[in-house]
Amino acid sequence: MNFSRLFSGDAYKGTYLYLDTQRKYEIARTVIGYAISLGLFFAGYLTTGTRKNLLTVVAVLGMLPASKGLVSVIMFCRFKSIKEKFDVGDVLNAYDMVFTSEKVNYFVNHLCVSGGCILGYTENSKFNEAAFKDHVQAFLSAEKIPVQTIKVFTDKKAYLNRISSLSSSDNIDAACMKVLKQIVL
Repeated sequence: MNFSRLFSGDAYKGTYLYLDTQRKYEIARTVIGYAISLGLFFAGYLTTGTRKNLLTVVAVLGMLPASKGLVSVIMFCRFKSIKEKFDVGDVLNAYDMVFTSEKVNYFVNHLCVSGGCILGYTENSKFNEAAFKDHVQAFLSAEKIPVQTIKVFTDKKAYLNRISSLSSSDNIDAACMKVLKQIVL
């Protein structure tokens, strides 16, 4: 277990089996948060004999980040990592990308960025590709990153055929991937 990952998992976003491993860190962080808050509450109660003390206030305030962690645990438990690893060569790629919006979450199992194209694969046959395009395009436009194509495949064979024809990624693709990793769970 990587101790620093308890504080931030951003460097691991998009790695193979990210959702499955990050879920464990989120659970550990949440348990630690609740344990600290409950420990402070009981320490204050045992030393003063009443709930009306400063440690109770600190314990209640400590419940806020612990509860935020619980929401993260719930989000990570909703999605499972893809177990298959894709061979994409020199193309920038990421696994387990959960894009959250105000109304719906878009789960893309695998994503490649190359030559201004964003190609994704999802196992969800009811994936709303048009809404996903609008969602991602809004963030990329805000960063002034040009993208010609955003395509999400639900057929694995068609996706593998398409990514086999991609060329290696460049600096613009790296900037695009950076933005994509910033807006995922």
